[in-house]
Amino acid sequence: MRYLTVEAAPDGTAALHPLGTELRDDPSFTREAIHHVELLDDRSVLMLAEGSGDRARYAEIMRESPYVEDFLVSGTDRWMAVSQFELSGPAKQIMLRADVPGVVVETPIHINADGSLRITYLGDESALQDLYSAIADDVPFQLDVLETGTYAPDQHSLTRILTPRQRDVLEAAVESGYYREPRRATHEDIAETVGIASTTVGEHLRKIEQRVFTALVR
Repeated sequence: MRYLTVEAAPDGTAALHPLGTELRDDPSFTREAIHHVELLDDRSVLMLAEGSGDRARYAEIMRESPYVEDFLVSGTDRWMAVSQFELSGPAKQIMLRADVPGVVVETPIHINADGSLRITYLGDESALQDLYSAIADDVPFQLDVLETGTYAPDQHSLTRILTPRQRDVLEAAVESGYYREPRRATHEDIAETVGIASTTVGEHLRKIEQRVFTALVR
């Protein structure tokens, strides 16, 4: 099985869905992630999403939106929201064209501050190619491929963004105590374990940290 991680971003300043524009622009709460999304038979969407901040303001926007058919919010500072809403705009294109046999979406789907989505699809090579052709064909949003590779179910999503060599270096760094306080290993120690030059270890660790930290804040 393979995975394909893409970033779907709106063209211009609009969000992927009209409702998303209002949710994105309100500073009193933050949309964190989407934990489940399902296209229903009537072409509406059922979604389980996570948020933080002013839950009451979020509920007010949802209640007043002409797109929302029903919703329920539970929790306090960190809350979960179940909603059913009407598809519209680029979000409609994403959902309808991504309905490709043999492809599933890995959750959570991360919501970036600008309203774009970081989505990982799972399937075989042929199915993922069909998916990309479907969603990249004349759609009203920007679609960037971030990562692709072999999917390992027991592997954390953050480590999948690393190359095999980067994972070897990271594992050696952690096991040797490089990230402990006080530090118990050097680049030379890691280099000896992995079998590469110490200068190469430094280059790998910088790239690892850049990729992981970038993924964490997206």
